[in-house]
Amino acid sequence: MEPMDEEIYDVAIVGGGPVGLTLALALARSLDGIRVAVLDRRDFAVPKDQRASAIAAGVRRVFESLGLWEALAPAASPILGMKITDSGTGDISRPLFLKFEGDVAPGEPFAYMLPNRATIGALLEAVKGNVTLIAPVEITGYAADAALARLSLKDGRVIAAPLLVAADGGNSALRGMAGISVVAHDYGQAGIVTTIGHELDHEGTAYEHFRPAGPFASLPLRDAEGRGRRSSLVWTESREAAARYKEMPLTEVAGIIEAVMGSSLGRVSIEENLQVFPLKMQIAYDFIAPRLALIGDAAHVVHPIAGQGLNLGLKDVAALAEVVVEAMRLGLDHGAADVLERYQRWRRFDTALMAMVTDVMNRLFSNDVAPVRALRDFGLGVVDRMPLVKDAMIARAAGLERGGPRLLRGYPI
Repeated sequence: MEPMDEEIYDVAIVGGGPVGLTLALALARSLDGIRVAVLDRRDFAVPKDQRASAIAAGVRRVFESLGLWEALAPAASPILGMKITDSGTGDISRPLFLKFEGDVAPGEPFAYMLPNRATIGALLEAVKGNVTLIAPVEITGYAADAALARLSLKDGRVIAAPLLVAADGGNSALRGMAGISVVAHDYGQAGIVTTIGHELDHEGTAYEHFRPAGPFASLPLRDAEGRGRRSSLVWTESREAAARYKEMPLTEVAGIIEAVMGSSLGRVSIEENLQVFPLKMQIAYDFIAPRLALIGDAAHVVHPIAGQGLNLGLKDVAALAEVVVEAMRLGLDHGAADVLERYQRWRRFDTALMAMVTDVMNRLFSNDVAPVRALRDFGLGVVDRMPLVKDAMIARAAGLERGGPRLLRGYPI
């Protein structure tokens, strides 16, 4: 006889961010009657800050396939082009070495910027009534046997399911409980994130300026009037410099931002306090354990230089949802080792490749060595004159490679 305090689901997801909630929605929309629970240490709520994330075209198709894009589209700002510049310490000019323009498919930009509060708000509304939300909770233990995995909660409850999913971030407690170690590299850098208003319209263009301290990117957002006079800023600095900037008056920081950006967007104002976080590369040695799968930052953390963090996590969602749904439709054990191994094989190469690419990019561009700068600028200039190469790079970044999960290609599971 089962204990009275054990709650059994088909899938239990730990982590109520956009990755965990999107997986819950994908499962609920693909299988009638599936029992899905999402657990989080904080109450489920729409965030109040203005942070935004880049959403690649393939990931937009995930949201479209799940019937969520209609709710997200009014808040989404298309990235219609990107301009990449490079400079060293003390340089006055910022020559344009590489630009991307045009759609990856007719009428389809290669990426969008989505405010996190719009994404979370739409996901919470979509899962309402179809998914059990359990929060706030503290998980104190994980165990798995031949049939079920179990989560022990501090309040005495036990959550059981044939499959548990860790979507609880880079410091995943569930990953640690499962004994999965990580390979990690600390960049000694910090990411500074804020939202800026600016005098000139960005016209859907993202700017990435490579500096000795690291990349400095502005990504297009819409202001309250629907104009292109707001941007999300992602700024890499040394940790010491980032700590200094965080303590400065915002008007003083705005002047620094204007100096870095040159005249691209005119005068700048800062619309919210700076958020600073350490940058590292971290990959789990295994994406699976007995009756457990890791997704999102619980599985991998990469440098934000290419804006692929959330996109990688939502690619995990598309792959895991597909293998789980197909197994359940066939009456198979969806938490069995062979099912989870298929997910791991599907995601390991793409994750390792992106980690390597972002690591090499950061090392190549975050320095002021003259011969290295000359080499990288020459390479950027060559790529800019090779349309086929540029198109291939954009297709890869947009998540439109062939053979990917069905949701990434715009098809339901």
